[in-house]
Amino acid sequence: SDEPNGPQYPHIGLDDRERWPLAFYNRTCRCAGNYGGFNCGECRFGYWGSNCAEYKESVRRNIMTMSTAEQQKFISYLNLAKNTINRDYVISTTTRAEMGENGENPRFSDINTYDLFVWMHYYVSRDAFLGGPGNVWRDIDFAHESAAFLPWHRIFLLHWENEIRKLTGDFNFTIPYWDWRDAQSCEVCTDALMGGRNSLNPNLISPASVFSSWKVICTQPEEYNNREVLCNATGEGPLLRNPGNHDPNRVPRLPTTADVDFTVGLPEYETGSIDRFTNMSFRNVLEGFASPETGLAVPGKSTMHNSLHVFMNGSMSSVQGSANDPIFLLHHVFIDSIFERWLRTHQPLRTSYPRTNAPIGHNDGYYMVPFLPLYRNGDYFLSNKVLGYEYAYLLDPGQRFVQEFLTPYLQQAQEIWQWLLVAGMVGAVVASVIAALIVVARRRWRRRKRMSSFGEQQPLLQSSSEEGSSSYQTTL
Repeated sequence: SDEPNGPQYPHIGLDDRERWPLAFYNRTCRCAGNYGGFNCGECRFGYWGSNCAEYKESVRRNIMTMSTAEQQKFISYLNLAKNTINRDYVISTTTRAEMGENGENPRFSDINTYDLFVWMHYYVSRDAFLGGPGNVWRDIDFAHESAAFLPWHRIFLLHWENEIRKLTGDFNFTIPYWDWRDAQSCEVCTDALMGGRNSLNPNLISPASVFSSWKVICTQPEEYNNREVLCNATGEGPLLRNPGNHDPNRVPRLPTTADVDFTVGLPEYETGSIDRFTNMSFRNVLEGFASPETGLAVPGKSTMHNSLHVFMNGSMSSVQGSANDPIFLLHHVFIDSIFERWLRTHQPLRTSYPRTNAPIGHNDGYYMVPFLPLYRNGDYFLSNKVLGYEYAYLLDPGQRFVQEFLTPYLQQAQEIWQWLLVAGMVGAVVASVIAALIVVARRRWRRRKRMSSFGEQQPLLQSSSEEGSSSYQTTL
């Protein structure tokens, strides 16, 4: 976008993310019809089939209402993603300038599918290098503290969902959400779900959870700044989490239903300076820089979205490395659902999204960093219905029953129908064999009976009572 940015970042030409993606690419694919992906080899969000002509709506569900088997499958998918190198994407391990004017010294590295998204979240929010160790500009973030916060994370989650589908072959997969309204504690912090608390060290995950073995990346921003290097996705220790043992002055409680309802009721998406200091802005209240009771900015406090990050008191509490904690997914999917509620309530025109003077990276026409294919912020200021997904709790009661209770059983039946068919065929063969044996046995019995009575002209008994006697015959 060539529209003027806000005053928050006064530099030009110092950061690879400016005017994305021109530091790395001067041309990309433009996909026709419903095709998508960086090489137009996939379908765009919401479309399926060999010609991408079939629209299909997926439903994101509450993790607390999923069956144990569904919960375990979700966790196993995340762990598979954490341990499988992504086949399509690599990460940059240094700045574009260090790769040479013509890219003669490329510096890229493979990365697993889960950490790919951790790194992307780090890269979009990192400080800008101004030249020299420790010389950075901190008031810059291409996905937070302004208008693109919600559209950017919407695309981020869709990409993450799509990569797990491709990895597992399960194209019915959706990321579930945690409805944290009125929660008094971390309800998903159990060994059956996202990992309980370690009894020996409250900052660690219980060894009974698979997440206790995970290593985090991109959690040392000050070291990167001092060395003027990018995170290279090297493991930096275990996943940390100590929910509830945070600063209560900054986050006195988790958000309530009333907080969410007040936030959804705010009619203006952005106001004023379009940053974390704006008042009565739906985006700023939902992101957590303003009060969900008054709508006014509250410096030094964290509300709504931000409050959950602080409450987790660990890896999730640092912006750049927050996606290391898988609770990030459950949390942001629910944040996206609140965004969807607001869009349906107010049905804003595209002009409600700022075209100019937002902080760098947040204007309507700006391409989202660091995605390929390219997505403009304003293009995703629209209902998720267009993108092929829905939320279970936003469905009407009848549809909700089908999605929450009936559909999971139908999907399970669909997954095992081949085995049911084989079992039915085997059962039919066994039944046929048994029937044949019965027929043969009866024929042999009748033949023996005829042989034993050969030459007998009179019955063995002659009695008037014979007519009323029962005839006993053994049958199979």
